[in-house]
Amino acid sequence: MQDSETVTTPKQTALPVGILAGAIATLLALGAMSQLSFAFVIYAASALPILIAGLGWGNRAAIVAVITAAVLGAVLVSPPFAATMAVFTLLPAGWLSHLANLARPASELGGPDHLLAWYPLSDILLHLCCVVTLAMIALGVVIGYGPDLTSQMVDLMTEALRGQDPTFVPDAAGLAQTKAMMVLMLPMVQGGLWVLLLFAAFYIAIRFVSRSPRALRPREDMPSALRMNRNSIFVFLAGILLTFAGGVPAMIGATICGTFGAGFLMAGFASLHFRSKGKDWRIPVLVLAYLSSLMFLAALFVLVFGLADTRRTNPLAPAKGP
Repeated sequence: MQDSETVTTPKQTALPVGILAGAIATLLALGAMSQLSFAFVIYAASALPILIAGLGWGNRAAIVAVITAAVLGAVLVSPPFAATMAVFTLLPAGWLSHLANLARPASELGGPDHLLAWYPLSDILLHLCCVVTLAMIALGVVIGYGPDLTSQMVDLMTEALRGQDPTFVPDAAGLAQTKAMMVLMLPMVQGGLWVLLLFAAFYIAIRFVSRSPRALRPREDMPSALRMNRNSIFVFLAGILLTFAGGVPAMIGATICGTFGAGFLMAGFASLHFRSKGKDWRIPVLVLAYLSSLMFLAALFVLVFGLADTRRTNPLAPAKGP
């Protein structure tokens, strides 16, 4: 497997593009600090410039963008801010763009000699789930995440509710159950949401770059191509088993369930799109599926679709440039 970045992407072009992308990524991350209502979405959007630079101008531009954003973040805010931004958005975005640009002759896989076989989308999604899992675990270690921290959070929320309604008296048993549940639910939800947002940024970057002649990777049909790697099932199963172990293993298992569950959820929706092509009931069923996915049981049903349809396919396309 080799990088498909061609000689038509000179260093003198990659450098200014990378600097501009890094500056925009930093501005978006700074904007997330001032817009708390949409902070999560804006912060995830800071990966978009890095992805566009990497997908359109190759690895050099992505590396320059990551370095530029990290330096600006350290200078304008603080080194911890730059490190957090690098771990959660910059490095994952740069790695995804690198994987997307990997290709090898299709003849090595038994295909035509004049085509390239690109890195499978299922493996890119697998890497994204792994990267976000490691980032969430690293963050948990740094902030000392655990029952004590979540207990303080629940107590603060309870005090806020009491401030709004002085007659509110929480049940002690219910409060203890909420604290125990929050320890696992918080990393599960945050990890899954971060996978969804970063993949959304990757998808938008692919759509944006594919409209220009700069695109290295051919645009794929997501309903047929977006699936999880078969090996992801074993990782997901290991995460479920870890959640019953208690302590730190349970928190790690919850993180794995969230990140890989989000991957299977996206694959399930893609499978549903693919299976409903050309059907009269396509629109109402898809609308119902998306609306009902806000409920756990409906989302679980779509996730099962993703678990039942795992594959690893290499998209084939002619090489661009010399």
